[in-house]
Amino acid sequence: MRVAIAARHTDLTDALRSHVESRLDKVRQHFDRVIDVDVVLSVEKHRHTADVTVHANGIRMHGKETSQDMYTSVDTAVGKIDKQILKFKDRKHRYQPRNGKVAEVSVETMDVPFEDRVAEAPGEHKSVVHEPLATKPMSVEEAAMQLELTQDSFLVFRNSQTQEVNVVYAKNDGTIGHIDPE
Repeated sequence: MRVAIAARHTDLTDALRSHVESRLDKVRQHFDRVIDVDVVLSVEKHRHTADVTVHANGIRMHGKETSQDMYTSVDTAVGKIDKQILKFKDRKHRYQPRNGKVAEVSVETMDVPFEDRVAEAPGEHKSVVHEPLATKPMSVEEAAMQLELTQDSFLVFRNSQTQEVNVVYAKNDGTIGHIDPE
């Protein structure tokens, strides 16, 4: 297990480092493969924030907590991740494949060119943020399960059956949509 601990606006003492690692041992026993853990501890005025991200068995879990004490923040953030792990394991054991039919989403094209739809003010600059994304092969059902574990609104993945890049996204009515390119 690789644990990366970073401290912002505070000193990372040996006691705090050992406390974080001992709490993460509870998370380690849930997984059979190597896991990576990124921990960011920060202090702003009197707020102590622990931000913990776990990458294991192809899934990502995130917990963040702010309190008056750094040790309490770490305990609560790791507790949130532990709940996510148990929820994931429970879903994984209850999972029963369906007949393979997935709801398809149709995308309508607009007749108006993109340039006409975007109204720019003179002298206004737009910036595009480029984020490289490694897509992991998984089934649509696995991607939907991964999306429910994270707080993200969408997940880009490579469909293991078609080897095409697909997207699953959370709809406003609580269901999950699937976009499959033609």
